[in-house]
Amino acid sequence: MPDGQWYPPEWPERIRALAAGEFVPVVPKQAATVMLLRDTPDGPAVHMLRRRASMAFAGGAYAYPGGGVDARDSRPVGWAGPPVAEWAHRLGTDEATAQAVVCAAVRETFEESGVLLAGLTADTVLGAVGGDEVSAPGDGGGWEADRQALVDRELAFADFLERRGLVLRSDLLGAWARWITPEFESRRYDTWFFVAALPEGQQTRNASTEADRTVWIRPAEAAAGYDRGELLMMPPTISTLRDLGPYESAAKAVAAADGRDLAPVLATARWENGTLVLSWPGHEEFTKHIPASGGTR
Repeated sequence: MPDGQWYPPEWPERIRALAAGEFVPVVPKQAATVMLLRDTPDGPAVHMLRRRASMAFAGGAYAYPGGGVDARDSRPVGWAGPPVAEWAHRLGTDEATAQAVVCAAVRETFEESGVLLAGLTADTVLGAVGGDEVSAPGDGGGWEADRQALVDRELAFADFLERRGLVLRSDLLGAWARWITPEFESRRYDTWFFVAALPEGQQTRNASTEADRTVWIRPAEAAAGYDRGELLMMPPTISTLRDLGPYESAAKAVAAADGRDLAPVLATARWENGTLVLSWPGHEEFTKHIPASGGTR
């Protein structure tokens, strides 16, 4: 029975064009995504959203809240947790990039799920986030107005935090993995995957216009749905789900993040006896063999 691996039918032709020098790879855009976890009697569940079938990229696939880095995400913000220099070392980047990626992770999670990993002080976390309370004295806005302004890029994340007197709780995040979209894809992302526990008192909701459904699901249950071909996912999603499976609690998963290998995973393609072999190094389960006549196996 086929699994639920998302596979764009146009890839073979793009790979052929790339090999012939007719396709120039685009530079991947930096991005971040967060696996939000909450504990259940049967173990931790992860928050996932299903991308609308009409989406040009990975339509119908299950994913986590996340998105591209905004150029303004590198602006100074109220910051709690490991200093930016430590994050730069952990992520293998310069400090400006590290801050932008961490800020994007927190901002995109708020934009797409309504969950905000921030507090009034370095040792507090916001409870319920929502309602119509005023964002700042006299400005007439609320949480939802601020969230939408962030989505529309009318409000910078740094300004949002400053107006509300909040600090970003970078210590609530654990860096989990890094995947780069293959060179033969026209929409490319260099994506850092993070893990975090849902703050007490906060609730997720489908706040994304790109998703038609959200679920809380145990990683093993989601992986089983993928294996049956019932849940469509991209390789990074199912890979990280499988990695989450052994952990008995959200806290244990977040604690384990410090030991994770963040070497980027990038798909490769090669020809073998007239068959195109698509693979992700270190992740053999995603290997695809594409005959010259089309189709996969």
